[in-house]
Amino acid sequence: MTKTMDMTRRAFGAMTLASTAAACAPQIPSDEIADIEATRFIDGYGPIEDAGYFLPGIPTKYLQGVNRRRSGIYNGEAAPNTLDVDPYAKFLYHVREDGTTTRYPVGVGRAGRSLRGSTTMKFMRKWPGWTPTQNMLRTEPEVYGDFRAGIPGGLRSPLGARALYLFRGSRDTHYRIHGTNDLESIGNSGSAGCIRMFNQDVIHLYDQIEAPMKVVIRSPEESLRVDPENFGRGIELPAKIISAEELLGPEALALDRPPQLDGV
Repeated sequence: MTKTMDMTRRAFGAMTLASTAAACAPQIPSDEIADIEATRFIDGYGPIEDAGYFLPGIPTKYLQGVNRRRSGIYNGEAAPNTLDVDPYAKFLYHVREDGTTTRYPVGVGRAGRSLRGSTTMKFMRKWPGWTPTQNMLRTEPEVYGDFRAGIPGGLRSPLGARALYLFRGSRDTHYRIHGTNDLESIGNSGSAGCIRMFNQDVIHLYDQIEAPMKVVIRSPEESLRVDPENFGRGIELPAKIISAEELLGPEALALDRPPQLDGV
């Protein structure tokens, strides 16, 4: 299947940077990609085509138990038309006006790096580019220095298929809700702070909402009140580092192409 070539080893390697990037994958074996048509996927997590790219389905081993998209009655404390993020249970809730919700599993920042409180999602982008913040360049130059010029939107971008941009007033928090191919990170802690989702989930969410939109990040006390069963689920993963060659080398550049966004 020729379209699988859109998601090469280097393309998946690019997404690995999302574990450490964007104030804020494990690579998919070639035999798994080759067998993708013969693989059974959980509904909503199969292969998709988006912006001219082919995205592989999510293997079921990453979707066990609560670690998948669910819809139902909302029992949290956020107001309607809100995104409610629980970094302790590793979920994001899209709270709708009628009292229902879709709950998505997420990956969150390592200890001490998660956003807290209330923010506003002022805008959102399909296949966004990424540039490390000055703070990231200052504190971890060995990780981010080679990427100071940024990476354009597409398969190389650590922000994946979609990104939502969080502000406080007019100030950009530099935190994002975004897609990733670091599949094992979903349901765990491991990034430099951003809220990560399976690409299939962030595309699904993007299609359900409009900016601006309130985003609240639960405190540990609220998480314990609302969802004690899942409080503290997941583990803290070490940072993953990818070489600049994987993203900026001649082969990576030769394989890259911009997304087909139809004027959006």
